[in-house]
Formats: sequence, C-alpha cells, structure tokens
Amino acid sequence: MPSTLSSSPPPGTLAAAALDLDAMREHAAEAVAMLKLLGNEDRLMLLCQLAEAERTVGELQELTGIGQPTLSQQLGVLRREGVVGTRREGKFIWYRLRDERSLELMQHIHRLFCSKGARS
Repeated sequence: MPSTLSSSPPPGTLAAAALDLDAMREHAAEAVAMLKLLGNEDRLMLLCQLAEAERTVGELQELTGIGQPTLSQQLGVLRREGVVGTRREGKFIWYRLRDERSLELMQHIHRLFCSKGARS
C-alpha cells in the first residue's frame, strides 16, 4: 500500500527551512531575553500600560498598583535591557516603549490576555 507521506520534501523546502533556521538562530537570544522580561508579572503589567501610552512613574504606580521600591526596580530592569526609554519634562520622567517590535508584541499580548474580549 503506498504511503500518503512523501519520503522527500518538495524541491526548495529544505533550503527555505535552513534559511528560516539561520534567522531563528541569529535572533534566538534576543527573543529569549524579551520573553524573560515578560516572565515577571510586574514588568508585564508595566509594559502593558506603556503599550497604550507614554506614562510617568506616578501614573504607572496608580495604574498598576505596584508600590515603591518594586516599581523603580522593575523600571530599572526594563531601562537597562533597552526595552523602555525615558525623557525628562520638568520634574517628571516619562517612560515609553523604545521600539516598534516591543510595541507590537505588547499589543498582541494585550489583545489576547487583557482586553474584554480576551479568551479565558
């Protein structure tokens, strides 16, 4: 009886997979670093807020319920890892997501887990 599975992939499939694997290897450490950052509830909550808008420390504290010194510690981690940037305006320091990939990732997470229509 003939097998429905082919013993060899279609032409060009292995080359395409190898190219994808090369790209994955090149960016795997970066992806793992981002996933580790997201693996902390406080940082995840901060990033969700920053995906919506630039915020001050006071706003982030009020919106997330994260108290000092945890808030400062986690913002420091995000800053050191280059995920968030800051700007000073008078006596306020404003935090924002630094790059489009972080923003896009957080918007997907928000849509999947935080919005009213999120699946349980």
